[in-house]
Amino acid sequence: MKKVITHILAGREKKITAEETVRQPLPHKDFRFANPFIVLHHMGPEIITPGQTLRIHPHPHRGFSPYTIMLQGEGYHKDNAGNDEIIKAGDVQWMFAGKGIMHSEGPTAELLQQGGVQELIQLWINAPKSKKWDEPFYQSAKASELPKVLIGEGLDFSLASGDYEGKTGPIKNFTPVISIVGKIAEGKKANFEAIPGYWALLYIINGCVNVNEQTINQYNLIVFEKNNEEISVMATEDSQVLFLSAEPIDEPVSAKDNFVMNTPEEIEQALSDYQNGVFGTLNY
Repeated sequence: MKKVITHILAGREKKITAEETVRQPLPHKDFRFANPFIVLHHMGPEIITPGQTLRIHPHPHRGFSPYTIMLQGEGYHKDNAGNDEIIKAGDVQWMFAGKGIMHSEGPTAELLQQGGVQELIQLWINAPKSKKWDEPFYQSAKASELPKVLIGEGLDFSLASGDYEGKTGPIKNFTPVISIVGKIAEGKKANFEAIPGYWALLYIINGCVNVNEQTINQYNLIVFEKNNEEISVMATEDSQVLFLSAEPIDEPVSAKDNFVMNTPEEIEQALSDYQNGVFGTLNY
């Protein structure tokens, strides 16, 4: 049976640094979290002129995973656990912050030098309480490593994480998280299946789609009921979408600044730890 839409959340502009603005449909004033999905940031598409110096300077995280899906351009990642990598259009990366890590990110030096277009989505994926104090780790996958799913005329979808249609995405995580990104040509339909009881979300990266007889434009996030399993998406123009589904984490959430924990006291501890140098340093 078809899933009912419970929320349509518009991505509002939010400044995350002095230079960078993103669209943020989650969290939203009308709907806070779909735990483990805590944050969805859509950056760009942004035209980078040659010679710009954009980057997000070293900062700490604890208790969750920043998960980046590169749509256009290329970006670097560096952290004080020793990871230093570049992802390009179609690639994905997942950094588990665990008990604490410092990292820096932004367009690559080459992209800044030559100019181009940068566009990405970054998700904050919560970790269960039992894993929040584990050691940090990093993983990435190239576009060519992502299995194709929902194969059909006018459809081009890649599975980044989770199990879907008998295939498994390369990105591994503690909580079952299915993430599928791809394009639907105008007039074509994609039929997604979600596990009953799981969260199911659909973000319209660009274009316009029809879901449950509702027209939904780009930069909107659709949150579906947990019951039932069918989601039918018809593109009314060439469109790109991100489908997310995950087993709920039924635990308290306390989120502030760069930390996602279970209690306000744990957030205050994280802030204190950062100020006292517990997270270490990163010069980049």
